[in-house]
Amino acid sequence: MKLSVLTSMLILYIVYICIENSEQHTLSRRKLERIKEEVAGYKDVAKSIINLAVYGGAQNRSYERLALFVDTIGNRISGSDNLENAIKYMYKALQEDMLQNVSLEPVKIPHWVRGKEAAMMIQPRKKNLAILGLGGSVGTPAEGITAEVIVVSSFDELHRRAAEAKGKIVVYNQPFITYGETVLYRARGASEAAKVGAVASLIRSIASFSINSPHTGWQDYENGVQKIPTACITIEDAELMARLASRGVKIVVTLYMGAVQYPDADSFNTVAEIVGSKYPEQVVIVSGHLDSWDVGQGAMDDGGGAFISWEALSLIKDLGLRPKRTIRLVLWTGEEQGGVGASQYYDKHKKDIANMDLVMEADSGTFMPLGIQFSGKPEARAIMTEVMKLLEPINITKLYDYADGTDISFWMEAGVPGASILDDISKYFWFHHSEGDTMTVQNPIWMNLCTAIWTVVAYVVADLEEMLPR
Repeated sequence: MKLSVLTSMLILYIVYICIENSEQHTLSRRKLERIKEEVAGYKDVAKSIINLAVYGGAQNRSYERLALFVDTIGNRISGSDNLENAIKYMYKALQEDMLQNVSLEPVKIPHWVRGKEAAMMIQPRKKNLAILGLGGSVGTPAEGITAEVIVVSSFDELHRRAAEAKGKIVVYNQPFITYGETVLYRARGASEAAKVGAVASLIRSIASFSINSPHTGWQDYENGVQKIPTACITIEDAELMARLASRGVKIVVTLYMGAVQYPDADSFNTVAEIVGSKYPEQVVIVSGHLDSWDVGQGAMDDGGGAFISWEALSLIKDLGLRPKRTIRLVLWTGEEQGGVGASQYYDKHKKDIANMDLVMEADSGTFMPLGIQFSGKPEARAIMTEVMKLLEPINITKLYDYADGTDISFWMEAGVPGASILDDISKYFWFHHSEGDTMTVQNPIWMNLCTAIWTVVAYVVADLEEMLPR
């Protein structure tokens, strides 16, 4: 049977496409092999970075810098004098470190002050309750709020018992599952309680472990819903009230909160660079956030991430290296309120998105590192896999999925490859947003390793002949 002309043309077209795809695949494979060879050529440079950071003259430097900083400045909540002192401190320190283009980029950030706060269970017996008001919460009347408590373990239970909640203080005793799942109670707890007529909400701290320590954080009032005071209580007190309630015991609590939300404050993102030698307009960002909550020292969240990012530029400078692309340090502000400073930075710089090679953020502690998390195209992932092999001298070579970081999320959503440190966070939420976030949590050996990884990845990606595919 003869084929029609149309059928013949279709077959020829399919054959052509198959050949073209095969040739493109072969070219892609050849290109990847070439890039593998290029990356492997950085073996000695990577060893030099590792030796300086982990064993050499820069050993423990990021830890010691961080200790001096947090011991001097303290915690650094958005809008506070402490945060502005921290920014001035870092601006001077980066200049003294002889980094290039040290600058402050203006932003507007939230300014919430917790004021004096206290809570006491007055029935069935008197007991002081340790609390931390949640960011953005309204305060109580001057005389406080005294009301009966209803204890629930979930939003579903709250809604089932809505009729019982009116005029009461809702206590959430939700179990910790993961931070991402459980933090919804901190974020939405006040508004969900207000919807059923509650006068305040007290939320079991979003923590996997507690020694009677409350953990704060930001919360989000829902538009059109009455704003009621909200705070976190300790795991121990939430469980105590849950046990009392399960026996049918009436619980009454008095709550005082002097929280005030002021107009947005003027502040800055802090920036420094090592300018690229060949493609200075193309940029690799290394970053952490300088703000913290108003408890502890903010050493873990995110002093460690900010300071290993600074250390990456210091190590590159100390070794006399100059990558082809610019490596830009950004110390974000207003991260704890949802990446406020980073959002404004993105709006200002997104016109340059085609030149943004890789965005990196360290914001999950600097405990024992396990590898790098990466978000990007498979072709970019293949290159990053080769880069991680350069860290074989410290046996930390794994590349994981899904880079994480509030401040770099704006870029990643727009298609820019992203990277974050993955470390052993099994104890991270023991200290997160609490008085326990101090230098005692930090370990200089782990910080050295995190710094080595961060620096090798930033430098090699910035020095490759081509940008990462996107």
